[in-house]
Amino acid sequence: MNGGFMLRTKEDVIMLIQNDDRMMEVIKAASKLNLPDWWICAGFVRSKIWDTLHGFENRTETPDVDVIYFDNKDTKEKMEKELEAELRRILPDIPWSVKNEARMHVINDIPPYTSAEDAISKFPETATALGVKVDKNNELILTAPCGLDDVLNLKLKPTPYFKDTKERAAIYEERIIKKNWESIWHKIKVHHI
Repeated sequence: MNGGFMLRTKEDVIMLIQNDDRMMEVIKAASKLNLPDWWICAGFVRSKIWDTLHGFENRTETPDVDVIYFDNKDTKEKMEKELEAELRRILPDIPWSVKNEARMHVINDIPPYTSAEDAISKFPETATALGVKVDKNNELILTAPCGLDDVLNLKLKPTPYFKDTKERAAIYEERIIKKNWESIWHKIKVHHI
């Protein structure tokens, strides 16, 4: 039991986030952009889960709040910057980062993604391959293309995509060092390739 929650299922994670007023405020702010195939992902979700499993009373600050979407009609970076500016007008104290996954394959030098969820499935760590959003009925939706087992069991592992090549495996290993998640969440178990 952590903070009144048992974290074992997708529904448990959804309830945890729904009961966090600040997280819901951030999610609802992003929903105001009406972006196609959008999610708030990565550390925004993972950190909440790991903070809860560690019994932290205060939220761990994330360097940014990643909003992703998929729109192959307008892939200019300028649009992303305009969307970030709009989110800063709504919630100025949030470090917003907006990326259109329809163009990120060019930046990452990989084959094109087919959707935002496809992009999430190809994030480096399974514990980070998570996204949340609200639907048009304001119901919270969680996606976890690589499953929730690793994040809920405090395991840091590469996604299948990052086990695929030596180059991607090296990126995963570099991120472990650079991010130094073990210094924040001491109970996590890091798996090396």
